[in-house]
Amino acid sequence: MDASMEGLLETYLFETNSLLDGLDELLINAEKIGDFSEDDVNEIFRSMHTIKGSSAMLEFNCLMEIAHHIEDLFFYIRENGIDSLDQTHKSELFNLMFKSTDKLRSEIEKVENNEPLETNIDSFVGEINGLLKKISGEGSDTADAKDGGKDAAPADGAKVSAIPDSAGDIPYFIHVYFEDGCGMENLRAFMIVNALQERELNFTYYPDDIDSNPDSAEKIIEDGFYIGFHLEEDLEKGATVVENSQNIRSYEMVENHEEHAPESPVQEEKTAASVHDTAAPAAASPAKNKSDAVPAKKKDTATHGAVKQDLISVNLSKLDALMALVGEIVITESMVTSSPDLQGLNLDNFNKSARQLRKLTDDLQDIAMSLRMVSVSGVFQKMNRIVRDMKQNLNRDVRLKIIGENTEVDKTIVDGIGDPLMHIVRNAIDHGIEENVEDRIAAGKDPQGEVILSATHTGSEVIISVSDDGRGMDTDAILAKAARNGILTKPESDYSQKEILMLLMTPGFSTNTEVTEYSGRGVGLDVVKKNVEAIGGVVSITSELGKGSCTTLKIPLTLAIADGMEISVGKSIFTVPISNIRQSFKATEDDIVLDPSGHEMIRCMDAFYPIVRAHELYNIPDACTRIEDGILMWVDASDKSYCLFVDKLIGEHQVVVKPLPPYLQQFHIKDSGISGCTILGDGNISIILDIAHVYEAARGIY
Repeated sequence: MDASMEGLLETYLFETNSLLDGLDELLINAEKIGDFSEDDVNEIFRSMHTIKGSSAMLEFNCLMEIAHHIEDLFFYIRENGIDSLDQTHKSELFNLMFKSTDKLRSEIEKVENNEPLETNIDSFVGEINGLLKKISGEGSDTADAKDGGKDAAPADGAKVSAIPDSAGDIPYFIHVYFEDGCGMENLRAFMIVNALQERELNFTYYPDDIDSNPDSAEKIIEDGFYIGFHLEEDLEKGATVVENSQNIRSYEMVENHEEHAPESPVQEEKTAASVHDTAAPAAASPAKNKSDAVPAKKKDTATHGAVKQDLISVNLSKLDALMALVGEIVITESMVTSSPDLQGLNLDNFNKSARQLRKLTDDLQDIAMSLRMVSVSGVFQKMNRIVRDMKQNLNRDVRLKIIGENTEVDKTIVDGIGDPLMHIVRNAIDHGIEENVEDRIAAGKDPQGEVILSATHTGSEVIISVSDDGRGMDTDAILAKAARNGILTKPESDYSQKEILMLLMTPGFSTNTEVTEYSGRGVGLDVVKKNVEAIGGVVSITSELGKGSCTTLKIPLTLAIADGMEISVGKSIFTVPISNIRQSFKATEDDIVLDPSGHEMIRCMDAFYPIVRAHELYNIPDACTRIEDGILMWVDASDKSYCLFVDKLIGEHQVVVKPLPPYLQQFHIKDSGISGCTILGDGNISIILDIAHVYEAARGIY
């Protein structure tokens, strides 16, 4: 596949996925009201028309056929009004549309994974056509609707006028030429047509088969693209749309003074030409004949670059490369300003320039990070669909409340939290919300259950929580099930409530006695924990029996740059993420106590925590061994909280996170509590510690 086709495919996937996401949100909101508005019907029609045309050009016939038949269905609804449907038909229409978006999305995933598309969709198409026959009363309008959907829709979604027998009846034309070598001229023309449809203008165009005939691109390269208007007002609005479109080399607005021009010789030769085919020669001949046509305006869009689109789509790999480059600049700047050659020198001008350079690199770093920041609203809105389907399948009355959906995090993080959130929301409804409304009423609760999905910023991380007002979790039952499964590591009486709830994230653990579509297979929360930790986050669970539960995800804003505390152990330097540090303090040997197994523990905030000695874990010589000589760092990650003994704290720095080389994975180095590394100002490498795995590694050697 050449570069132009790859770019076209990326654009297609982005736009189609965006349309499907928008349709899901539209359908959810419409179903809550119980009806489609006129705007909803028009929006669905336009979306399906766009998907149909773009899929046809890329020869994704399965997608094109599905979108085409849904377009036919909504063409009929638009022509006859949504009020022509009774409530039963509307309910069937909602279910069909949700099923259709799922089908389209599954086929899009096949395109993304380079898998073959389904070839036999007759049964699905038959389902769509069956509903169309139902709502049309088996009438003859169905065939007309289909024909209208094909002929009328491309010209102007809602207001398509009859095409005149000769192009002389069309008084105004815009003649468009695209930039040389831009490629896919028919797609670019189709995008202009869609933009004109959004403005609800009355127009026609040539070639008229740009949405289904790839060869139309050659016609546009040779003759240009023609758009005809009956009203001067529409002509002006159309010119604005063309002017703001991309890849336009030039365009010309032409007035056609012939009101019933005879067909040109070129037209006579085209015996089977469509009405739109006759428009272009008639428009072209006035453009060449000065006595018959007056060029109204002629503009070269090269002078109008500033009014083009303000938003562009950028491949994520390019942003990754940019972040890597910014990281190298930050490291190099630190190496220059911290050079040992400068020690002891009084360089006022250099120091002043260095401070300015630091400010500029910080600003550059902030801008580069902001380019990758996207709202979590897309992921949050998808949960509406999860709740809707589970309400119907489980027959539970529950609503979803979303808070803080405009919170922004790194694009990679957003992609990583979709599946964990889906599992958590499913658990909240399946395990949390009571099955019987009577039970909720007896407990003094609202008959309708509520799941709250919220996101908030707290410094360098985002906290996402999923809470419900259901039955809560029975810690005694969880502990008993864990004991039967043989996964307890200490006496039952020693487990705190927090530790008991975290047992739910043990692989294969499930409190459900019955396997359902949504739970009971022993997979879910362990996957959540694994996926969240993979993006540097932590998971915690709180619950109160009879009142509900809350699952909280603490997610870093970005994986590329982090705030870290540099520490020394012997001659080695490590970096601990600031988000994992709760407190640092000095202690004495008298403060140390031993647990029944002989492990060291120390008291912090009225609780005892184990001590992990970094020099013992990593076999580092020449390190501090006496508690008085070093310092203790109270750290936590997920359900693990302990004190890390190190020599000293060097200072807090913003570090650029570098992944470990792939060949080190064979040594399972991450299991030793090492998550990555960073380069210090003096050029040395500092190991970044994974606090959760440090504890597990230490527990394995003690």
